[in-house]
Order: sequence, then structure tokens, then C-alpha cells
Amino acid sequence: MALIVGAVGVANIMIISVLERRSEIGLRRALGATRSRIRTQFLAESILLAVLGVLAGAAATVVYAGSKNWTVVIPVAAWSGGIVSAVLIGAFVGLMPAVRASRMPPTVALRTG
Repeated sequence: MALIVGAVGVANIMIISVLERRSEIGLRRALGATRSRIRTQFLAESILLAVLGVLAGAAATVVYAGSKNWTVVIPVAAWSGGIVSAVLIGAFVGLMPAVRASRMPPTVALRTG
């Protein structure tokens, strides 16, 4: 359930990011940025956002366990599984906004910005 909620959150943030940054996208495209560069930027942002969510969850676990004087044990399998799933989810939900941003014509993006 947490993965679905996280995926929806990341997808919403990336869609809004593309909408809010139209003028930046248009300016970059007008100055020569390729579609693949724009797509890569938004995919990287989406993946980074998802990974930061996993790290924030781990930090919250450590803080809560520390406040209860519990020993903090996060198995390596949980770390690796969390990071791998965050990268996959970030890439999956960020793909549509990234492609949408990369296909935006510079003139339209600059006019709407």
C-alpha cells in the first residue's frame, strides 16, 4: 500500500513540475537542448524523488526507534529492496511526464509560460 501511495505522490509531483516549468522547458529547447536531455532530466528527478522518499522513511524509522530506546535494525535486504523498488517506481511513474515534457515544442512552451 505504501508503494502505491508513494508512486501516486511522485507521479503527481512530476506532472505538476512539468506544468509549472513549461517556460524553462521551452527556453532549454530553444537554446538547443535535445528531447532526450529533457526526458533524462525529468526521469532523473522522478527517480531521485522516489529514492529520497525511501531514505526519509528509513530516517523516520530510526528516529522513532531511537525515541523508544529500541535497537535499530534495518536488514540489508530491506535497504536494497527499498532502493531498487524506489528506482523502478520512480522511473515508471516519471516516464509519462518526462516524455510529455520532451515532446513540448519550444514555441508553445515559451508562449504558455
